[in-house]
Amino acid sequence: GQRATSIVGPVRARLADLPEVFLQPIHLFRGYNLHSLRPDLIAGLTVAVILLPQSIAYALIAELPPQTGLYAAIVAAVVGALWGSSNHLQTGPTNASSLLVLSTLVAIAAPGTAEFVMLAGLAAVLAGVIRLIMGLARLGVLVNFVSHSVVVGYTAGAGVLIAVNQLRHLLGLQFASYALPDTLQALAIHVPETHLPTLSLGLGPMLLIVLLKRLNRKIPGPLLAMVGAAAVVGIAGLDRQGVAVIGELPRSLPPLSLPPILDLRLVGQLAPGALAIAAIGLVEAVSIARSISGQSGQRLNSNQEFVGQGLANIAAGFLSGYPCSGSLTRSAVNFEAGGQTRLASAFSGVFVLVAMLALAPFAAYVPRATLSGVLILTAYSMVDRKAVARILKGARADAVIMVVTVLATLFLPLEFAVLAGILLSFAVYIIKTSVPKVFSVLPDEQFRHFAHQPHKAECPQLGILDILGDLYFGAVSHVEKAIGQHLAGHPTQRFLLLRMHSVQHCDFSGIYALEGLVRALRERGGDLFMVRVRRPVLDLMATTGFSAHLGADRFLEEDSAISHLFHKVLDPAICIYECDARAFRECQNLPKVPLPPEAQLPAAVPAGQIAEVPARELWQRLHGPSPPLVVDVREAREFRQSHVPGAQLLPLSELLGRSCDLPHGRPMILVCRSGRRSLRAACLMRQQG
Repeated sequence: GQRATSIVGPVRARLADLPEVFLQPIHLFRGYNLHSLRPDLIAGLTVAVILLPQSIAYALIAELPPQTGLYAAIVAAVVGALWGSSNHLQTGPTNASSLLVLSTLVAIAAPGTAEFVMLAGLAAVLAGVIRLIMGLARLGVLVNFVSHSVVVGYTAGAGVLIAVNQLRHLLGLQFASYALPDTLQALAIHVPETHLPTLSLGLGPMLLIVLLKRLNRKIPGPLLAMVGAAAVVGIAGLDRQGVAVIGELPRSLPPLSLPPILDLRLVGQLAPGALAIAAIGLVEAVSIARSISGQSGQRLNSNQEFVGQGLANIAAGFLSGYPCSGSLTRSAVNFEAGGQTRLASAFSGVFVLVAMLALAPFAAYVPRATLSGVLILTAYSMVDRKAVARILKGARADAVIMVVTVLATLFLPLEFAVLAGILLSFAVYIIKTSVPKVFSVLPDEQFRHFAHQPHKAECPQLGILDILGDLYFGAVSHVEKAIGQHLAGHPTQRFLLLRMHSVQHCDFSGIYALEGLVRALRERGGDLFMVRVRRPVLDLMATTGFSAHLGADRFLEEDSAISHLFHKVLDPAICIYECDARAFRECQNLPKVPLPPEAQLPAAVPAGQIAEVPARELWQRLHGPSPPLVVDVREAREFRQSHVPGAQLLPLSELLGRSCDLPHGRPMILVCRSGRRSLRAACLMRQQG
């Protein structure tokens, strides 16, 4: 019954939140401030100027009709904004997702066919459903486990593929190839057939875009280049001389389409690709939204963003579009243009719709080569050279993830390349968390902080270990092995102090491992102590009975732990006579007396063999009719600092080197600092009769 309650409670809470998830547009309009309308309209118009040419160009990357990109841009911008979370994320076609769509679809249908367009809509619906389910299940945290190196690697590889695939349109060549090696081979064979007018209509606009960008980054270079190239084609009649154009666009609202979502065969074929599209799109969208929120100060809801991205793709799939995601370029423009609410992105979709209805006939003269030139420039910017250099100079694991993702993107089907990069990220994370660092630490020179100092001699009785990682089933074996190696290398250490501040999580496997460690140390005659145990870990220790097994007095405060262990637990006889190390502050003023070569320090005496006298009883007996002889077995330096009045000094070091010459028949009480030296002295004197 208790378990059922623990499961049903969170489920009911999530079901109760469902209406709020889908009522985002109502909350947006209710709380909308009319003072934001003007900046939102200006930002939406600014983004639309970029979105219009990009949506056409990105659709061509996916080998889809230009109107498919426009429909996706209109629908996804509006739906993604209304049901999303970020005030500035602009949703629509992107270059990376478009290339992934092409790689997914080309294995099932031929580009240019009605089936190919229909499958693009189905892929959008499937990817949207995956994102929506993840958002409703509150799995937004999973995006954090995908390494940034995967995104950098995939984007760089996609940029290379886009540039290579667009070269044939830039040169006016006629061949169909999408795999990198085949495309390069075909280019080498057909390059003599280059159509020079087509090439000029690609290179000229590219040069214009670069120059305008250097003059003023706010000038819409791609749009002006497309308009100028279309004017040249229309005036000179180049479309009748072999220059490929995109053709006239339909002048209508995005038409309703019904993807075959019940065709399980097609769904099964598209599922891996749809999963990759959903994953890379979510990582792309959420990372963009977070980077901009860092500048705007907005607090994001990743799960709501998942819902918005999911609904945007589902709507695009049913309204003749194709898979979409968040665009870094357009989102940054939205923010810089002064957009204040999510309506700015929605307005950009509305403006694209107006422009499509008004300018559709003029698109008939836009050269395909001009769009290819725009895409090649975009592909060049996709390779983040600074990020690549930083990753290569940084951690080796990140560099491996990035390189593997790049190579997989270039030479494998893209859906498998993306999933391979994501799986590699998870593998690296699992490996890192399953091998937490365990190393010994000692106080620094000022005795203020603990640090790993392998060059310094350790205490022969007490080892202090830092565990940097979680104690869960995947890491327990490594931690046990590391502690076992430490104990094997320090066989005299009977006591361990574990610093647990880096252990955020512990499961039953971790508890079992700690119980085994306690058992091993107690068999040595020692024990285990802990400091800085996190509250969740401490709670688990209490509920599993480990705290009671270890003992409440074994959980110490870090500031006083060494002092407590030094004065209450460690054997001062070993500290004084056998240890040359001065590891702790408490060791600094301790007398160090070497034993005679023939002397041998007795082992610890089992409890109960020698009677112990409490201090109050000793005081009473010293003031009684027959006071006992008090023998102090500490060293002379300690004796001079303080001692029991009337006590006779006989250091344990001297007692070990000669026979006991003390009166017989008189009660004798031996004293020291903590009782351990006097216990050994009593054992030795009993052996001598």
